[in-house]
Amino acid sequence: MKVTVKVPATTANLGPGFDCLGLALPVYNEITVEETVMPGSGLEINILDDSNTYDILSIPKDENNLAYKAIELLYSYIGQSVSDIKITIRTNIPVTRGLGSSASVIVGGLVAANELLGRPADNNVLLSIASEVEGHPDNVTPALFGGFCLSSLEDDGSVAFSKIDWPENWKLTLIIPDYELDTLIARSVLPENISISDAAFNIRKCAMLIDAVYKKDSELLKKSLKDKLHQPYRRKLINGFSELSELLENKEGILGCVISGAGPSILVISVDDSFEKIKNDVKEIFNALNVDCDIRTFEIENQGTIVI
Repeated sequence: MKVTVKVPATTANLGPGFDCLGLALPVYNEITVEETVMPGSGLEINILDDSNTYDILSIPKDENNLAYKAIELLYSYIGQSVSDIKITIRTNIPVTRGLGSSASVIVGGLVAANELLGRPADNNVLLSIASEVEGHPDNVTPALFGGFCLSSLEDDGSVAFSKIDWPENWKLTLIIPDYELDTLIARSVLPENISISDAAFNIRKCAMLIDAVYKKDSELLKKSLKDKLHQPYRRKLINGFSELSELLENKEGILGCVISGAGPSILVISVDDSFEKIKNDVKEIFNALNVDCDIRTFEIENQGTIVI
């Protein structure tokens, strides 16, 4: 028996929502979990990349694989040991680009294994396990449930979350550069301590951002996409972010420009087709920096993980 699920990419933080805000995108990984026919065959992991675009050699094919780690915790939750299984990951989400590729395989492995076991765990348990493996819930929550999500990892390991409708006319454009940025490196540049004034600044902006989405207020969103916790430190790792932010600052219809997750991808939020009008200007910035990039415009993915 085997189960295959489709999991969306995600973009997290959105500026001030460090480790707590994320939304799902219509780019997908497919994860298949199956019981192997031959007893004692152990663990088998296959990584497939149909596009041959992304470096998948760094993805572990042993017990260190994130999908397997999540599955192992699920089995432990129901009081069992992992049987001989085969995991196949068909990847279309760029790896180490700040688009939730790790969250997708964690959530995909969990949902597929849970189906295989007869659904012993509910979504709250799956979300808690996924957050434990990932370390924070900002990506795994929208990967599981879709849409725009606010989430908090509580002291007892549970995750409190809320899903808020995203305005249909707010489009998402990702500038995905041709270089990788390991999340560990992106976190290593962050300070261990911050000032009260910087913390208060982010609290204000994050609250404003959530209210702007809820009210579908474009002008309020433009004022909210500011951050003092991570972007000032990560921007030096991301070629073109400072230049792009300056270009987009006063462009009509552009609501904001933020680092996607830990980077190096950059997320631009705009009204309707506003970004298309300046797409060539954006390309010129990256051409001048000798950075090849893929530019994609999306609407939000509201469905989350599905069994296919």
